[in-house]
Amino acid sequence: MNYAQILDQIHRDLQPYLGTGRVADYIPELANVPADSFGMAIVTPTGEVFRTGQADTRFSIQSISKLFACTLAFRLLGDALWERVGREPSGTAFNSLVQLEAEHGKPRNPFINAGALVVTDVLCRRFAHAENALVQFMQRLTGDPGIDYDLRVAQSELRHAHRNRAMAHFMASFGNLEMPPESVVDAYCRQCAISMSCVEVARAALFLSNGGIAPVSGERILDSSSTKRLSALMLTCGTYDAAGDFVFRVGLPAKSGVGGGIVAVLPGEMAVCVWSPALDSNGNSLAGVLALEWLTTYTGQSIF
Repeated sequence: MNYAQILDQIHRDLQPYLGTGRVADYIPELANVPADSFGMAIVTPTGEVFRTGQADTRFSIQSISKLFACTLAFRLLGDALWERVGREPSGTAFNSLVQLEAEHGKPRNPFINAGALVVTDVLCRRFAHAENALVQFMQRLTGDPGIDYDLRVAQSELRHAHRNRAMAHFMASFGNLEMPPESVVDAYCRQCAISMSCVEVARAALFLSNGGIAPVSGERILDSSSTKRLSALMLTCGTYDAAGDFVFRVGLPAKSGVGGGIVAVLPGEMAVCVWSPALDSNGNSLAGVLALEWLTTYTGQSIF
């Protein structure tokens, strides 16, 4: 498969769409990112890297971090994690509080904000600085010790984290947070502010395409069954309340973030990350979803 040629074709075809949508301006630091930025990278288990555009430019991965935080928490708790967070699509916005009261403080899945806060609580209970533990995990997955979170983005998020604080306190009232809500929200905002490039994010997710083993280090991250289950969660819950439409159009397990990044995996073949900051109404990168749809169309490769 000539991935280099296909990526260049996608980049050319996307030109009329770049900048279409709206950047996540409710986080002031993200509002400063040029809306027409674009990068895309494919990494294979054998180490091949194909890229186009600004694939080596670091961006705020935001909710993509939830995928790796969930992986780390699952390594710690195993199936006990699902006693505190569900595995169902939410059907509501990623920052909605609506279901929490009716469902007694148990979030629908680990990829909406409420679920990610429970996951972060697990990490906060295990690590003195949960965000640093996640950064170190990302460094191991990629082999890059330079990966870190952007303090300015984290502080910007913290100043506007009222809804996340509300969710954290609400879940704490049901006994579903074990650590102080403020410390959980602080770690969560720093986690979301991790800065990585398309190449780095794709490389970090490659263990999901490689039976649970990170090709960079050879470390087994998850067993093959758990890898399958995490990929299934990405498929059903990874792109907010647009998951059904995304699967229909793209056909790959994926996790998106309001920084404009989307990471997707094709088992046995590749991990791919695309970044374009302008978002659609669901909080997914508008050009990014289109790029991934064209990728699976042009290659004829998906999980279906």
